[in-house]
Amino acid sequence: MTSPLSFQIDQRCTESSARIGRVTTLHGSFDTPAFMPVGTRASVKGLSPDQVHQSGSQILLNNAYHLMLRPGDAMIADRGGVHEFMRWDGPILTDSGGYQAFSMADINAIDDEGVTFKSIIDGAKVHLGPERAMEVQNNLGADIIMAFDDCPPALAPDEKDPHAMGAFRQRLEIAVDRTTDWLHRCVESHARAETQSLFGIIQGGPHSDLREASAKAVTAIDLPGYAIGGVATGESPEEIHRIVAETTPLLPEEKPRYLMGVGYERDLVTAVRSGVDMFDCVLPTRNGRNAGAFTRSGRLQLRNARFKEDDGVLEPGCDCPACSGGFSRAYLRHLFISGEILGPVLLSQHNLRHYQRLMLDIRRAIREDTWSSLYRAWPVLDRGSATV
Repeated sequence: MTSPLSFQIDQRCTESSARIGRVTTLHGSFDTPAFMPVGTRASVKGLSPDQVHQSGSQILLNNAYHLMLRPGDAMIADRGGVHEFMRWDGPILTDSGGYQAFSMADINAIDDEGVTFKSIIDGAKVHLGPERAMEVQNNLGADIIMAFDDCPPALAPDEKDPHAMGAFRQRLEIAVDRTTDWLHRCVESHARAETQSLFGIIQGGPHSDLREASAKAVTAIDLPGYAIGGVATGESPEEIHRIVAETTPLLPEEKPRYLMGVGYERDLVTAVRSGVDMFDCVLPTRNGRNAGAFTRSGRLQLRNARFKEDDGVLEPGCDCPACSGGFSRAYLRHLFISGEILGPVLLSQHNLRHYQRLMLDIRRAIREDTWSSLYRAWPVLDRGSATV
């Protein structure tokens, strides 16, 4: 498939599969490994496009399902597409709505034709299949668009009896076949291949053989890039790391590789070592809106009483507006306790900058081949998602 997207690999790590590169689209370029802030409804909650740019973010993600419901993809198309609508001049990626089939499983029905949702706006029935998913994303006009996929949930820990595991395996097999079939339909109905790059998605759950089968079927179609889906749906961090480490080498080396919906700092670094180039996650902004601040040593929960008279900044040396502006932890805690909007704004800025600083250090460690320095500078990489 011809594509307006190009991907250049600039350097590879000598002790892992990590690499640094650059993706170029019609709306500009971004460095990889890249972290994309999530702007679900054409807005990164609480932040202006300029503030998102100032965090170091070069590309962001929009949610096609939510924009289809409100204000409507045709309405956005009439206004020049999502770039013009939200006044973001850099690259944008839109998901397809497939994940909502999992995350909103209590209000949908799924079959080989797609998913029927009960609208969260007005309760009306909405059908979303491969063709409609492409129409929506073509209307939105993002640079990178995702194929419509079947993303089943992970098996719950209390369901791991032989009968439940067998049924789960069967559901995953259906998802792999359905995702492949839907990808073919997405390719056929994609009406803007000259301006938008379609990525395929690998499914298969925790089963190595299903991941391999899915990767073989999806990569048989020549696409601008490929994504690993169906992770971070309830698995342990260790399980996520295993799935990513096994699946990433199955994707073409010369194409961008995207891990969807992941994750904490340790998850990102582990995936980069496996050869992943692109990430998105709601963690930085969602935590920021709820008084959670990421630091190199771990997360802080500013509502805790121990910060009531803490005059230190969130993280010394951080160049985000909260830290460089000298706002103390005590003041930031006060903002949240008092219900002031400035608190979520400053912490969202800090957390996005934290993730982009991590990306900068990852790229530096690859370029200079100094992974040990990365772990020394980021103690959180050995602590997972712990609050400190």
